[in-house]
Parts: sequence; C-alpha cells; structure tokens
Amino acid sequence: MSVSGSNVELEIGGMTCASCAMRIEKKLNKLEGVAATVNYATEKAKVSVPAGYEAAQLIAEVEKAGYTAALPVPKNAKAPAPTDTDPELTSLRQRLIISIILTVPVIAMAMIPALQFTYWQWASLALAAPVIVWGAWPFHTAAWTNLRHGAATMDTLISMGTSAAFLWSLYALFLGSAGMPGMTHPFEFTLSRSDGTANIYLEVGAGVTMFILAGRYFEKRAKRQAGAAMRALLELGAKDVPVLRGGIEALIPVDELHVDDEFIVRPGEKIATDGVVVSGTSAVDASMLTGESVPVEVGPADAVTGATVNAGGRLVVRATRIGADTQLAQMARLVEEAQTGKAEVQRLADRISGVFVPIVIGIAVVTLAGWLIAGFPAAAAFTAAVAVLVIACPCALGLATPTALLVGTGRGAQMGILIKGPEVLESTRKVDTVVLDKTGTVTTGRMALVGVTAEPGTDAEELLRLAGALEDASEHPIAQAIAKAATAQTGALASVESFVNVEGKGVQGVVDGHSVVVGRESLLAEWSLTLSPAVAAAKAAAENDGQTVVAVAWDGAARGILIVADTVKPTSGEAVAQLKKLGLSPILLTGDNEAVARRIAAEVGIDDVIAEVLPKDKVDVVTRLQREGKVVAMVGDGVNDAPALVQADLGLAMGTGTDVAIEASDIALVRGDLRSAVDAIRLSRKTLGTIKSNLFWAFAYNVAAIPIAALGMLNPMLAGAAMAFSSVFVVGNSLRLRAFR
Repeated sequence: MSVSGSNVELEIGGMTCASCAMRIEKKLNKLEGVAATVNYATEKAKVSVPAGYEAAQLIAEVEKAGYTAALPVPKNAKAPAPTDTDPELTSLRQRLIISIILTVPVIAMAMIPALQFTYWQWASLALAAPVIVWGAWPFHTAAWTNLRHGAATMDTLISMGTSAAFLWSLYALFLGSAGMPGMTHPFEFTLSRSDGTANIYLEVGAGVTMFILAGRYFEKRAKRQAGAAMRALLELGAKDVPVLRGGIEALIPVDELHVDDEFIVRPGEKIATDGVVVSGTSAVDASMLTGESVPVEVGPADAVTGATVNAGGRLVVRATRIGADTQLAQMARLVEEAQTGKAEVQRLADRISGVFVPIVIGIAVVTLAGWLIAGFPAAAAFTAAVAVLVIACPCALGLATPTALLVGTGRGAQMGILIKGPEVLESTRKVDTVVLDKTGTVTTGRMALVGVTAEPGTDAEELLRLAGALEDASEHPIAQAIAKAATAQTGALASVESFVNVEGKGVQGVVDGHSVVVGRESLLAEWSLTLSPAVAAAKAAAENDGQTVVAVAWDGAARGILIVADTVKPTSGEAVAQLKKLGLSPILLTGDNEAVARRIAAEVGIDDVIAEVLPKDKVDVVTRLQREGKVVAMVGDGVNDAPALVQADLGLAMGTGTDVAIEASDIALVRGDLRSAVDAIRLSRKTLGTIKSNLFWAFAYNVAAIPIAALGMLNPMLAGAAMAFSSVFVVGNSLRLRAFR
C-alpha cells in the first residue's frame, strides 16, 4: 500500500520499556525524508513520510528492530467489540500468581536456617526452576531481542542476573559441594572469600523474577486503559436516527446516514450528526462540546452539532457532515494526536538503567578477567563475577516505583484522587501554571436564579411565585432554574391554564387568574409592555456581566426581571488561593463570553482570563503557554476539554464531568471540588519524592555492594539479607504515604 506525503500511523507491538520506543524512533528516522515519533504509552508511531512511500517499508524497518508494526483498522471497518480479557495481561497475571506461590517457600528456606531440612536445596531447585525459566521468559526473550540489535535494557540485567544465579546454582548443586545432603546456608554477617561451589543463589533468581513480574503486571494493567478516551468519545454520538426519505420516517443506524439526508430530533434526544435546522425551533444543550453553560436557541437555517442534546422542541435537521468529518470525530482526532505527540516521560528506573546496565555488565567482565589474570581458580573468578550480577540485580529497584505508586494511588483513591501512572508524577513537580476550565470546574455548570428585581409596587416574592409556576410547565433549562428557585422560596407552585410556548421568545399562560407572560423583552413588546428605566438599567447591567435576564409581566403591566446565571462553587475561591500557595499561576479558560469570564474570575481571585475559545483553541492556548516555557496543568470536565487535558503537561479531570474528559486526563478527581486538584498535586509531588528516595537507596545499595562482590568477599547469605533489607526499606518508605493528609 503506497502512502501519499502525509502522516501515517502504525500500531507497534513488543515494546517493554521506553528505550524500546526510542530505538524504533531512531530506526525510522534514519530513513530519508521520514520523521517519526513513537509513544510507548499508547504503543503507536506517528510517521511523517514523503510521497510514494510504501507503508510496508516502514513496517519492515520496525520489524528489523525486533518489533511488530501494523496499520490501524480503518475507522469505518467493523472492528470486533472490545472484550474484558487481554491475553497479554492474563498471561502476566498467571505468571505472577504461580511465581509467588513457588518463590515464597524458596526465599523462606534460604533466609531461615531452621527451615533447611536435609535436601532443602533440591526442593529449592524444583520450586525455583519454573520461576526463573518460565516466569522470567518475557525478560529472557526481550534480552535476546536487545542482544541481537546490540542494545541493553533493564530486561537485559534481569535476564543476565537471574540466569547467572540459576546456572551457577546448577553448577554448585551438580558439580560442587552444594548438592551434598545436610548442606546449609549459615545465617552470618561476615565477609569471607570462598570458591562459591557450596553456595546457591536460587532465592535471588526466583525473588527478582517475582518482584519484577509484579511491577510489569501493574504497569500493563494501567496501560490497558490507553484507548479508553477514544472509545468514550465515540460512544457519545447517537446510535440510531429517525430519517425522512420520501416523506416517510424510518429508523436507521447512524452509520447509514448520508449528507443531505433530513432527520428528526425529538426533545431530550442527541442530534445524530452535524447539520442545519430545516424546521422547528428549540434550545440545544451544547455544554458537552462547547463548555457554554447557557443552552443555544436554534431555528431554521441555524447550524447544529452532532452529539449535542435537543432540550426543547422537535427539530428536522439536514445532515451536512457525517462520519470522520463531524466535529465530534475531529475532537476525537485531536485527542489521539495529542496523545501521540505528547512528550514522553521515561520512567526514572529505565532512564538510569540505560547507563547502569552496561556499567554493571562491564564490571562483571572486568571482575572475571581480573581474578583470572591474578591467578585465582576459575570457580572463584566466576563466583565473584556472578556475585556482581546478582547483587546488582534490581530487586529493590523493581519495587521502588510500583510500591510507592500503589500506596500513593491507594491513598489518593481514599481521598477521591485517581492518579493514572508513574509518568504523571514527574509533571506535577515542574508545573508552574494551572489552566482552569470555567463551566463545571470553577462553577457548578448549572443555571440558577441569582437575582430578582421587581417594578415599584410589585412584591418580589409574588413575582417569583407566578413566573416560577408558569416556567415549571416549560422544559427549557433556564425555565427549570426559575421554577426550582420559586419552589424553594415560595413552596408548592400554582397550576397553570392555557399554557402557550412562544418559540424562541418565552411562555405565556394563566396562573391564579392572572394572565402571565415570561420571556425575552421582545415578547413583552408584542403586548406593548415596557420595563421602567430603573429595571431596564438593572437588566442591562446584568447582561453586561454575562448573565441571562428574563422579563415578567401580568395583567397588562411589566412586573420585573429574573436574573439567571451559572454560579461559582462555594470552595473555588479557597482552591485558587491554595493553588497560588503551591507556586502556581492560575488562568481561567472558557468558551463563554468575556463578561461572564471576567465576573467569575474576579469572584474567585484569578487575574488572567482567556475567554470565547473553541475546543481546538483550548489546545492552542495550552501549546502556546508551553512554547513560552511554562509547564502547564489543565483542570477541566467537558468533552471540549479532553484534547487540552491530553496536550497539557498534567491533565486533571473533575469526576463530575464527562467520561471522555476523565479518560483523557492524567489525574481524575472523583469529587466536583476544585480543592481536590490542590490535594492531587500535593499527593503526586509527595509520591514522586518517595519514588526518588526509593530509587536513590536502591542504587546506593547496589553501588556499595558491587565493589564487595567484585573483591570476592560477598557471603551469599549476606547478599540475600542485604537484598531483603533493601526491599523492606523501599516498601517501608512507600508505606509512609498512607499518612498523607
């Protein structure tokens, strides 16, 4: 398949760490005219190629590096439904469970002399062999792939260390004195030279395999959610649509809809695709896509967007864009592009191991050569070299990240903070700017009555009571906000007679014998009714602040106005103050108009405001801030925030928002309280600090122990005890996160 000069996406398989992604990237970028970005987290490559390139050439190049590549399934193809079972995850889980069952007795026998019965060493071999060979098979195969391509990763060190421990144990058992009946490992903390043939390292080989498998399993389980944002986005759209063909209504799957087809949207239904209203008027709730809290009034010739909700009357819409051309699909593409292009944050352990692994292998080789040149027996030389690999084998290192992450994320979950992986934590340390979406994040995202201004001689409570009773008969979100406030303040609402909905203008009817009109000022004008100068001035002031104003009249006279607006959450001001204390600069970002944005920002203490932005503009704003050298956190809750949440260095989604935003974020906040964003950043920074201290001590232990091993003075029991202590230390250090408040 030939590809034109454009971007090609490839799905990559077989990567085990971030350095794999770097290797594939380098391989592809060596091709003339090709620019590639490989993302380990999403397991995808985005490749910019000149015209005439064959996709097969790119795939072949990836395969040469030892990995698999394939073109993604076309969006219109009937892909199999995602299942709950992941074969790779299931395989890892099986390996981990069986490895734990077999390894625990091996470690116990090696560490506790009282358990070392007559032939305990042979029992250890029977239990440890399946773990080191079968359990560690993914590491061995990855190490072999790396070796064939002249590279070394953490897999290389794990494979070499466990294999060396296993092979030397076999040598000691079958050809040395370790297989003799009654052999024991004395529990002593002394340094002494030995030829090594009386020592076995099975607990080290099996223990390391078990711990690393646990880390890989939890990593894989987290990565399985990688495509969930895309699936959630595409699930938003309507599934079936009533279409008019030849004047007859027929229900068809939305996939079969064509451009210029006319379809029906009833109240409460999602609009099937982007189009233009042919007939009918209604209020459309577009907040899921635009972030605009006030429903948009639409009528004939007005454009509407797919996946938005018809909140009012019946509409007939002519389809103008379908499938991949719709705004929803374009937004899905934005999320995908942001995911692929996001700067990779390699794991700390992998980054250090890039230098650490070759150095350890070099020290082991130098140790072997040095002992042989000095005239020592080959057994002693090999023992020292193996001891270097064994003591350097990353047991505590394998625990450093997963344990801190598990405890930190567990504590977060108790507090309603869901951290999605170790890559997230690094961003929190560097963040200096926090971009806050307005609707649903800083504000409640729901319309509420915020003011009543009555004409002279009119009782404000009576004004609300009569208007609320009439509005209660309407489905419009603004009407419902007024009715809710009226019920709360005046009790049960009166019944309405002769109710009429004046499309696009308001409602009228009879309440308690009064002929009541509620709606736009233009509706009152039709009855030759005008507001007094004082009330008209109050109306203008409210509208300048971005609030929505509804006029009320009855019995032939204007009686006052009701002011409706999206309200600030009670804790938002406190949260903004706390963000500033953390050294972050808050910016309010919204699709709403400038007046509304400025009013809300002033109320919560934010100075910087960016208003009237479209979904794509939100991504551009975040990108521009990043280009200015800022490290950006984004807090949002709507579908329109999803691409910006992915583009930001740190994305935080309010759990009261949409599934798409939650899935696209790095951290999900279960509570709809902005203060939880502050807690999330604090907890993430604390967890990252714990991981760093764990890694420091894990490496410090290796660095201190390697020279002792190289000198041939490492008692295997002491090595085992030291490894156990380093692991216990790392776990204990991680458990301190449970006390986070």
